[in-house]
Amino acid sequence: MTTIDVSALSKDELLKLRKDLDKAIENYDRRQRKEALAAAEAKAREMGFSLAELTGGSAGAEKGTVNPPKYQHPENPELTWTGRGRQPAWIKERLAEGKSLDAFLIAK
Repeated sequence: MTTIDVSALSKDELLKLRKDLDKAIENYDRRQRKEALAAAEAKAREMGFSLAELTGGSAGAEKGTVNPPKYQHPENPELTWTGRGRQPAWIKERLAEGKSLDAFLIAK
C-alpha cells in the first residue's frame, strides 16, 4: 500500500483528495453490494427460488406506490385527481364557484 505525505499538500489538494477518496469508497461499496446481490441470487436459484420470493420483494422494487384517483371531473371523466399535491385548476374553479369537494368524489 502506498503512503501519501499529506502534510506537504495544500488545502485545495487535500479537499480534492477527500473528494476522490469519497468517490472511490462509494464505488467500492457499490461493487461489493452488486457482488453480494449476485451471489445471493445465484444461491437462491441453486435452491430453486428467486431472491424476490425469499425476501418478499420484487426483483426491481418500485419506488413508492401510485395512489388511485379519488376525485373526477363531472363532465370529463378523464380528468382525475388523487387528492394529494396541488389541486388541479378544474377543482379550484369549482370550489371558487361554491361547490363542495365531496361533489367530485369517485363513487366506489
